[in-house]
Amino acid sequence: MNAAVLTAPTRREPYNEEIVRAFMIATMFWGVAAFAAGVYIALQLAFPQLNLGLEWTTFGRLRPLHTSAAIFAFGGNALLGTSFHVVQRTCRARLFGGDAAAWFVFWGYNFFIVMAALGYLLGITQSREYAEPEWYLDLWLTLVWVVYLVIFGGTLIKREEPHIYVANWFYLAFIVTIAMLHIVNNLAVPISPFSARSYSLFAGVQDALTQWWYGHNAVGFFLTAGFLGMMYYFVPKQADRPVYSYRLSIIHFWALIFLYIWAGPHHLHYTALPDWAQTLGMVFSVMLWMPSWGGMINGLMTLSGAWDKLRTDPALRFSITAVGFYGMSTFEGPLMSIKAVNGLSHYTDWTIGHVHSGALGWVAFVTFGAVYYLFPVLWKRERLYSVRLVGVHFWTATIGIVLYITSMWVAGIMQGLMWRAYDQLGFLQYSFVETVAAMYPFYLVRALGGLCFLAGALVMVWNLWKTARGELRDEPAIVPRVARLAAAVPQAAR
Repeated sequence: MNAAVLTAPTRREPYNEEIVRAFMIATMFWGVAAFAAGVYIALQLAFPQLNLGLEWTTFGRLRPLHTSAAIFAFGGNALLGTSFHVVQRTCRARLFGGDAAAWFVFWGYNFFIVMAALGYLLGITQSREYAEPEWYLDLWLTLVWVVYLVIFGGTLIKREEPHIYVANWFYLAFIVTIAMLHIVNNLAVPISPFSARSYSLFAGVQDALTQWWYGHNAVGFFLTAGFLGMMYYFVPKQADRPVYSYRLSIIHFWALIFLYIWAGPHHLHYTALPDWAQTLGMVFSVMLWMPSWGGMINGLMTLSGAWDKLRTDPALRFSITAVGFYGMSTFEGPLMSIKAVNGLSHYTDWTIGHVHSGALGWVAFVTFGAVYYLFPVLWKRERLYSVRLVGVHFWTATIGIVLYITSMWVAGIMQGLMWRAYDQLGFLQYSFVETVAAMYPFYLVRALGGLCFLAGALVMVWNLWKTARGELRDEPAIVPRVARLAAAVPQAAR
């Protein structure tokens, strides 16, 4: 009897949570690395001596290291991990293909990240925005991504839940579209079978159009559609409310998918690209206001009847603030695509401010909200180590974002105006060096904002590490102010 009990097979958990835990740890690690790199290159702009006189530590090599670490390492691990969590829960099915396939995606994807980073530092890139890795790494990532698609799609097919929840629609659109963008934009011929260098199959204006068809839709489907899938699952979970309008979420999905793919040419205003193509990109960008704000309204209204939770749940505060930043960024982007506005904003730091309002306010904040929700669930803890530290993280990071984006908005508009200023004789009123000197105080504020954001992330890592260890900080229960007032009123007066 006892021998039979000892040799009985251990019952396997219904879901693969180990892989999700691994992705969450990688998300935090790469997040801190990306934010630290961002702070360092921000300081390089104010203090060029920090380039150290070495080719490996120049701004030109560290800048793509920072962007790829933020987008593909931090954001990518967050998307892969949360998608594996969401698809299992909403399909009531374990990941398709077995645990080995899921672990291949984890290790294969992070191997790609490490090798790409080494390529940036060594100067081995193809100099394409958001697509710097050379052909050999592109092939490896394609293999990893195909396995990822098979796992996700297979889980949907074998689901025990008849309905496909809308979050999975957004995740699937992200996976399929990024695969298409990656393959087309990276079509290249190696110089030789033993060379790390390659030549693109495209040239001239066709190359530029292909690059920004990829570049803009990497933002649209990697940094928007994927994280909208995160929003549609975790905001209702945190608020303990159903999605405000499921019908609106479906309209949001199809409108976003159809319109976003055409908006890339707005990156090439006033270039050799045909004027009709520039106008087409502008028109579709303006049309994106509608689905984007529809999604924002749907996310915010999900809190109907639960707004009081924002006082007691700082993690939910992250998610809802992220939805607000999503609405702001998707208003500003179409605005900047209008040719008259673009004539002022193009090539200025206003664009940098816009990108970071989306990257920090939307992508990072919705990720923080999801991670704070997931850690107690994945590690089977009663709650986070410290709810108060989540609040500290929220306000530190929010102040950092405000400092960063406002300094870049002001600096960018100042740049644009200085570049367009002419004297009475028709000569440029300011030299380029004078515009760079005028940027100095704003670069300092920018670096300060980045430091605040990094400090908040370090607080988060400490909090999550303590949570995983099973420690709980002794904190008095946080009771909503309304409840405290009600408790203070005598029974006879109620």
